[in-house]
Amino acid sequence: MTFFRARKLLSKSFSILSPQPLRVCIVGRGLAGSYTAGLQSFSTLCPQPLHVCIVGSGPAGFYTAEKLLKRHQGAQVDIIDRLPTPFGLVRSGVAPDHPETKNVINQFSRVAQSGRCSFLGNVTVGSSVSLAELRELYHVVVLAYGAESDRVLGIPGEDLKGVHSAREFVWWYNGHPDGRNLDPDLKDTDTAVILGQSFDVQGNVALDVARILLRPTSELAKTDIASHALTALEQSSIRKVYLVGRRGPVQAACTAKELREVLGIKDLDIHIEEADLKLTPADEEEMKNSRIHKRIYELLSKAATATPSQPNSGQRELHFVFFRQPDRFLESYDKKGYVSGVHLEKTALKGIAPGKQIAVGTGQFEDLACGIVLKSIGYKSVPMEGLPFDHRKGVVPNIQSRVLSDNNSGDPPLFEKGLYVCGWLKRGPTGIIGTNLYCAEETVASISEDLEQGSLASTASLSKPGRDGLLQILEDRDVRAVPFSAWEKIDEEEKRLGSLRNKPREKLTTREELIQAALV
Repeated sequence: MTFFRARKLLSKSFSILSPQPLRVCIVGRGLAGSYTAGLQSFSTLCPQPLHVCIVGSGPAGFYTAEKLLKRHQGAQVDIIDRLPTPFGLVRSGVAPDHPETKNVINQFSRVAQSGRCSFLGNVTVGSSVSLAELRELYHVVVLAYGAESDRVLGIPGEDLKGVHSAREFVWWYNGHPDGRNLDPDLKDTDTAVILGQSFDVQGNVALDVARILLRPTSELAKTDIASHALTALEQSSIRKVYLVGRRGPVQAACTAKELREVLGIKDLDIHIEEADLKLTPADEEEMKNSRIHKRIYELLSKAATATPSQPNSGQRELHFVFFRQPDRFLESYDKKGYVSGVHLEKTALKGIAPGKQIAVGTGQFEDLACGIVLKSIGYKSVPMEGLPFDHRKGVVPNIQSRVLSDNNSGDPPLFEKGLYVCGWLKRGPTGIIGTNLYCAEETVASISEDLEQGSLASTASLSKPGRDGLLQILEDRDVRAVPFSAWEKIDEEEKRLGSLRNKPREKLTTREELIQAALV
């Protein structure tokens, strides 16, 4: 009899074997954490309750939690996050003019309001509680805290003022507490350069950033954009945005929806060099194998041949610059320490496999003047003490969500017992919100399989304090955890403040403001 057939039978006949609930804590804000919470019937196999913690309350974390709760009727899931607010990149990464994408918050809220799930914000793994302590408190720990750092180009001038990561800029306009003090200078220049049209997620992020810089602020004022960002954009002198990519229009990694939105901005002139749109046989092969690439190319070609609007004094321009890569950032002569442009190397495509081309430098260079640069070249996860980590790839080494041990050198591989990973921390910053659902399903399936095969039996047979133990540690260390009920107070206050300005919400953008609203 397979485990899943046995599980169905046991859930009907032997639930008395598990008088205590199965407790699960998911660590992480991504989609991976939420899926892990879907264990349904393993309490029938364990005389002691199984406690699981999910680190990270983004899509990965909440999807994991949802899956665990559905698959194990006795499961107890705890989701912790370093911020006082839940939902991760759904709150701080989705552009303010994409409110429909944030509707998934309603689904996640129902998970958090379940009697067998809890959210604890303002809890930082490392300072509030260590990973080692979580592993002592819980039978299973799922890390789903996403990617909160950036890849670097490693070229001269990258530390000049005015050079920012797109992630920082997105956090700034979305009211993330860690982006509150970014203060990008949008007044002293009329030109911004955005580096990055590829890397899957980053292609969309680059378009988001371009759209926020170019969209009329009268439209942004009706969204939940942070007030400090709206004020800066209203005073902005930016009129030209250059979107620079190493490869060509066929290889641009974004969605057609995102591209159509930026191309459809009112009174915006689109500039694309005709030569960049010429197709090679290799390009044709790529488009033959990818409907998305073909659609992107068609949209760009149509935009390039569209009749430009009548010029006016406030005309805004979006320039798609293909076949260029940054060689170094240029320092201003007038303002020492500030960026004044980008030294770009022209590139050409080189086939490395059927339907696959990479960009290589040609040794030809040109300068592009600007006063602000936003690098959209890739997010990167950060390690924590006691966690195996691949610093080159920026992910936790794993096989089907099981964390590989640092001492793993043999066959079969050695895993960190009871430790799993989900979301960007597991696979890198790729995919959309829904991608984390499938990622979480794999994580939950691995947990389920380990429970079935008894590799967690020695842990599950031992009583663990779970949430009670975590709350005791936080109290001893004077850590003020924010439960979901307190988040609902923050949510209510933000919506009240937003109604005063005809906005869906007015985000509180500092930890102090958020904590104060939670305590009302």
